[in-house]
Amino acid sequence: MEQESDEGPSVSQELERWLKSPGTKTIGNLLDVFEEKSFAILFVLLMGVPAIPAPTGGATHVFEVITVLLALQLIVGRDEIWLPQRWRDKELSGPRQKKFLERLLGVIRWFEKFSKPRFRFLFNRRPTNLIFGLVITGLSIAAFFAPPFSGLDTLPALGAVIISLGVLLEDFAFVVAGLIIGAVGVALEIILGKAAVDAISDLF
Repeated sequence: MEQESDEGPSVSQELERWLKSPGTKTIGNLLDVFEEKSFAILFVLLMGVPAIPAPTGGATHVFEVITVLLALQLIVGRDEIWLPQRWRDKELSGPRQKKFLERLLGVIRWFEKFSKPRFRFLFNRRPTNLIFGLVITGLSIAAFFAPPFSGLDTLPALGAVIISLGVLLEDFAFVVAGLIIGAVGVALEIILGKAAVDAISDLF
């Protein structure tokens, strides 16, 4: 069992305790555990699906739309997430959901090995939350408009996930890494998209 630091349990320890605790596991329960970091944990959950390098045929668009709606709440200055009660009551205890959460736990643990507080004073402040919301909105929209079956949604989504992990772990280095990955993904989407349009134009 991992030892807690002097600053309290790590993100992975909090998530593991929640997964092992008795009772029904719902999105609302998860938000209660992470409180002010609820936006970041939900962004990781939602954008983690399109970040998987596999064709989805547009099936992940619903996750990207929900991510934008949540990011807009950050942009307008909300400290707590508002979700319809039906969404808050959505259970995460099915076999698929449990497998995904366990995989997420492993990913967070891996990032924690290399993480340490960097520029911690920047986090959980109104200006940086605004920027966080704007960046996640931009990357989610980029992932949404990626051509189906192209895999071009992967890098913008992965960038959003790593930025959100940086916010969760209060490590600015991860935020920068996520920004770079996301920017490369958006650039590739634009370049390859333009090339495809030019190729189609040449046919006519």
